[in-house]
Amino acid sequence: MSSRIRGLFRNSLTFRLTLWYTAIFAVSSVVAFFLFYTLITSVIQQKTDEDLLDQAGKFSAVLMENGIGAVKELALLEARAAGERTIFFRLLYPTGQAVFSSNLASWKDLPFRKEAIEKLIGGADRFIETVNMTSRHDQVRILYAMIGPGVILQVGQSTERYMRIIDAFRRVFLVTMALLVALAAGVGWFMARRTVSDVETITGIARGISGGTLETRVPVKGRGDEIDQLAATLNGMLDRIQSLVDEIRQMGDNIAHDLKSPLTRIRGLAEVALTTGKSRSDYETMAASAIEECDRLLNIINTMLLISRTEAGVEKPSHEKIDLSHLVREACELFGTTAEDRGLTLSCLVPDECLVTGDTRMIQRLLSNLLDNAIKYTSAGGRVDVSLSRIEGGGVSLEVKDTGIGISAEDLPRIFDRFYRGDQSRSEAGTGLGLSLARAIARAHGGDIRVQSRLHEGSLFVVTLPSSG
Repeated sequence: MSSRIRGLFRNSLTFRLTLWYTAIFAVSSVVAFFLFYTLITSVIQQKTDEDLLDQAGKFSAVLMENGIGAVKELALLEARAAGERTIFFRLLYPTGQAVFSSNLASWKDLPFRKEAIEKLIGGADRFIETVNMTSRHDQVRILYAMIGPGVILQVGQSTERYMRIIDAFRRVFLVTMALLVALAAGVGWFMARRTVSDVETITGIARGISGGTLETRVPVKGRGDEIDQLAATLNGMLDRIQSLVDEIRQMGDNIAHDLKSPLTRIRGLAEVALTTGKSRSDYETMAASAIEECDRLLNIINTMLLISRTEAGVEKPSHEKIDLSHLVREACELFGTTAEDRGLTLSCLVPDECLVTGDTRMIQRLLSNLLDNAIKYTSAGGRVDVSLSRIEGGGVSLEVKDTGIGISAEDLPRIFDRFYRGDQSRSEAGTGLGLSLARAIARAHGGDIRVQSRLHEGSLFVVTLPSSG
């Protein structure tokens, strides 16, 4: 296996999950073994101490009843019965001098602790310690106890029998541990592969999508787990991306269409001036027309920039208290003449005062776009009604209703898209940016805009804005 393949294997999520699972299992097993081992050794030590204390109690009773001779006989009997290699007895004076002992052939380097004698003379009832004896290669638990006036019993018991049990336990644990770790690694690998396989599926689909197949979607298995949530989120993101790509394509087509006409007119004027122009006035007329078309192009570009900056939050509205009623009345007065010239009735129903927080210039432009559209697409004899009211629970509602040509059901979902113009509006001059700008301004102020319309029956645009204070 090459170093590159080994590196990829080590960096794979499956390998790392398996490693973590195995490591956690191994550490947990070692901790469990340590606790169990500590418990066993503690129980063994407690049992040994209880045996030694029972021996001391028995010897003390015999000494009180039958004297020191009976104690010596009992020591010999107990040592032979339990095994002289397993247990020993020694009687000591407080000076440390040995009075009697069982067969100590197997206890050649038996220690003697003066500290134990001193503690017993000082009033302690016993002294117990664990001693490692090099000649025996095992541990011995030794008890010092005062069994009578001036008589100290030193009794020791080997833990060799118990150590064999513990050693066997260690060997069994090591073998079992190796098998369990191998099993844990296999189970961890299986579980990791089963989990990661879904991620690999998503990764493969994502690679295909990066190649340009935006129509592909990640399958959702309906289990409701994290993988399904990831797939649903990715699918939602892909839907949004595809929608944005479609909008960009549509916008590009609309931009090309709307910019082509003024550029074509400018070029046509220049060609006419060059081929037929004979006087200064001809060239002045051509220049004036070219300037007019350039102004139209600049207006389109500036409006596009304003929409983009507003939607991105770069062009933030100022936060000043303004009287929306006053702005609506001014707008109605401004467009009143245009409505009269087209034979329309323009009504304005607003309260005396309606305070909102926002940017005066932006809201004026929103009102201008809505009123301009309403008047532009309403035939002579029709009506345009503007009303302003407060919403229950907070906020204000601005309604612009007309009896114009209306909007078809097919066009209604897209009228706020940039450069989009329905079939009914193609005959009127415009760029298709007015409603898009109006929505951007409303949302920048924390509000929104919606529309209700039926073809040949008119339209109703409703703008909601938060009220001031």
